[in-house]
Amino acid sequence: MTAKSAAAAARSTVYGYPRQGPNRELKKAVEGYWKGRVTAGALRDTAAGLRRSNWRQLADAGIDEVPAGDFSYYDHVLDTTVMVGAIPERHRDAVEADALDGYFAMARGTQEVAPLEMTKWFDTNYHHLVPELGPDTVFTANSAKQVGELKEALALGLSARPVLIGPVTYLLLAKPAPGAPADFEPLTLLDRLLPVYAEVLADLRAAGAEWVQLDEPALVQDRTPAELNAVERAYRELGARTDRPKLLVSSYFDRLGAALPVLAKAPVEGLALDFTRAGSLEDLAAVGGLPGKRLVAGVVDGRNIWVNDLAKSLSTLGTLLGLADRVDVSASCSLLHVPLDAAAEREIDPQILRWLAFARQKTAEVVTLAKGLTRGTGAISAELAANRADLASRATSPITHDPAVRARAAAVTEADARRSQPYAERTAAQRAHLRLPLLPTTTIGSFPQTAELRTARADLNAGRIDTAGYEDRIRAEIQEVIAFQEKAGIDVLVHGEAERNDMVQYFAEQLTGYLATRHGWVQSYGTRYVRPPILAGDISRPEPMTVRWTAYAQSLTGRPVKGMLTGPVTMLAWSFVRDDQPLGETARQVALALRDEVNDLEAAGTSVIQVDEPALRETLPLRAADRPAYLDWATEAFRLTTSGVRPDTQIHTHMCYAEFGDVVQAIDDLDADVISLEAARSHMQVARELAAHGYPREAGPGVYDIHSPRVPSTEEAAGLLRAGLKAIPAERLWVNPDCGLKTRGWPETRASLESLVLAARTVRDELTAP
Repeated sequence: MTAKSAAAAARSTVYGYPRQGPNRELKKAVEGYWKGRVTAGALRDTAAGLRRSNWRQLADAGIDEVPAGDFSYYDHVLDTTVMVGAIPERHRDAVEADALDGYFAMARGTQEVAPLEMTKWFDTNYHHLVPELGPDTVFTANSAKQVGELKEALALGLSARPVLIGPVTYLLLAKPAPGAPADFEPLTLLDRLLPVYAEVLADLRAAGAEWVQLDEPALVQDRTPAELNAVERAYRELGARTDRPKLLVSSYFDRLGAALPVLAKAPVEGLALDFTRAGSLEDLAAVGGLPGKRLVAGVVDGRNIWVNDLAKSLSTLGTLLGLADRVDVSASCSLLHVPLDAAAEREIDPQILRWLAFARQKTAEVVTLAKGLTRGTGAISAELAANRADLASRATSPITHDPAVRARAAAVTEADARRSQPYAERTAAQRAHLRLPLLPTTTIGSFPQTAELRTARADLNAGRIDTAGYEDRIRAEIQEVIAFQEKAGIDVLVHGEAERNDMVQYFAEQLTGYLATRHGWVQSYGTRYVRPPILAGDISRPEPMTVRWTAYAQSLTGRPVKGMLTGPVTMLAWSFVRDDQPLGETARQVALALRDEVNDLEAAGTSVIQVDEPALRETLPLRAADRPAYLDWATEAFRLTTSGVRPDTQIHTHMCYAEFGDVVQAIDDLDADVISLEAARSHMQVARELAAHGYPREAGPGVYDIHSPRVPSTEEAAGLLRAGLKAIPAERLWVNPDCGLKTRGWPETRASLESLVLAARTVRDELTAP
């Protein structure tokens, strides 16, 4: 096929689309179902309506082939677990009694049964539920969801492509089930899993699927020869079937590297690759392209919100025409990771709004590029001219360049990122100053954001109450939070963050260089949606951000109250970060702004300051070769934030829901005095990882899973605490929940924290008994 005829065949598609609806209708319906206010039928109707709306939006925008099956009530990895019948034994009764309630029990747990473990989806802030597999796992095909949603799309007259997580990635995401040997490798179940995938594929073909997409993002990570052999075997076996649709194997978030030649030779009809990451084009040329195959080229960044450089993308697409039988155009990954529609942001300067592309705008970019690839640049000359003007506007804007900020960042020295005394000397000073008991108790920072708080914030924004009335409500909430913690017996208190809308957005709204959105919701997990701010320019802190409310809380108690900040890496990771300078430079700017805040908190009398970095592991590059450079600037940014304080000021940090073993040396390099970590769902795994590393500082592996509504018993929390003591000495062990309590209700929060404190006292008494 000639380049010209290949261009004529170009089609537009995307891998997935935001699920929530323009007003988060899915969140409201699911949470209404949990509370008994929405029936199962009404929930299903809402979901079906959202799917239809998404498909029609895509088709109306000009997308030639829409995705099907990417929609989820909670999580697409959990959907795959259901599809292959890998239901944990403890959840089987619930699933058999009611499939929908059993599904949510796996996601959230019940008072009687713990949920599946949760962790980050590669290097994104999306959380997925981890499959639990063991030597006795029996897979059975259940394609009802996938077939049903395909039929819905086909009934609308659309060309639809079902999207599934591929079998190799599914197994690589899994962990050994409770009771399985610790060294059990889920990938050894591949031969048992492949016939189930073959059955699902046959069902989809019978239902009318021409193509099925199998997502294999795990293959962009470093993989062993044995793992690559598993990839070859999986697609050789699936490709050999005659009762299947055409297979499109997709990868994203990085270049495929060593997995590319394996997939290029596999008997599948197409590959989908991420060309927004360096190296993908060169890798494809090095393997001789994809003769005889379809290539879906991800040239529009599916994870960030800046407008595409259309001319640059067209150049890439033009090169690709000579490397595949057919080239189609897509975003680089599912648009799940960006908000729905930038046009809804009426409060952003129209000039700046032109720099932004959310899901609907990215869809339009994909369609424009497919049109340009097919018909030539003359067919999109107006779009190209407007795009050039938008890119030039951003490049020359004073928002993106503040000489004072850049001069301060350039003047930073190595000494600025080091505490004045080593940990051994600091900890003695801190213990003398704070006088805390053995196994001190604390929380991570936030307390429940009640309906009254959210209403007060909405009333303030709408002008129904004035600032004085709003602040009276915040003061009353802080008083309640402090009083409860004192009564419960918690040792180091927090003010509860009643005034904060989000742990990143709250700070972004007070720093120069950031933009806040009103409707830019993105799914974090389940029904939890966040509005990542947009880091558009150089960063500085015009005035203190947290000192006033922290000092007020401290005035209510004689116990220490932690100052609470979000760290520089997380401020980047949970924002849509600028792409026009290295991330390390942006991190240094944010760190300097936060350093000013830390120093002001200390000057106001705050003796314990927590700088949260839950995104440190999340942002870790997917390939090992890229990690040292990242960890160098990431750990320096944290130390730059925290190193200006006195030795007797105790610096805490917090991380949650990640594979900490990959960054344990970096955790050490942060030089925080205390770290709190998620551990309840992962059965104290992180405590063992810290011990194996020889971590020398204080740590609080969580004993209360805050992402589940269940209240842990005192004995359950004490059991986790005793497990933690097997790895961490009592004099260095803290007792705390896994994460903040913002999403929980007050009744369960009170009961859970009371269990936590009683567990600490119980184990403390055991340790000090004669």
